[in-house]
Amino acid sequence: MTTDSEMDTASPTDAETACFEAGIKFGALYHQFAGTPVSPASAASLERAIEDAIENQPHCESVSVAILTDELDAAIDHGYTELTGRFMEVELVVEFEKNRVTARMAMEEGYPRMRIASVEALD
Repeated sequence: MTTDSEMDTASPTDAETACFEAGIKFGALYHQFAGTPVSPASAASLERAIEDAIENQPHCESVSVAILTDELDAAIDHGYTELTGRFMEVELVVEFEKNRVTARMAMEEGYPRMRIASVEALD
């Protein structure tokens, strides 16, 4: 077990904190909106709602959500379906203490994979 004094000497870097913040945004995005009823007709407004909600969080500079309407349409058999990671591509940008992290979510081997795309120091 790590003591508080041991944790103090291993404080995360600002870049690591920015990456953590990106993970927090993805956790909120996915678990807040997964299961939302969606159809091709409502996809654009849901994209905007997700973007607006996540951009409210601290250090979030931008969020871009694309609901894949072709895949969505193929999955619908009764007017709508539930939103899951297989129907979304997401990019978000977090800035924290002169660090910018870009993170993306897309399907990878049947799983909605969320990963860090880049970490850059800002001047």
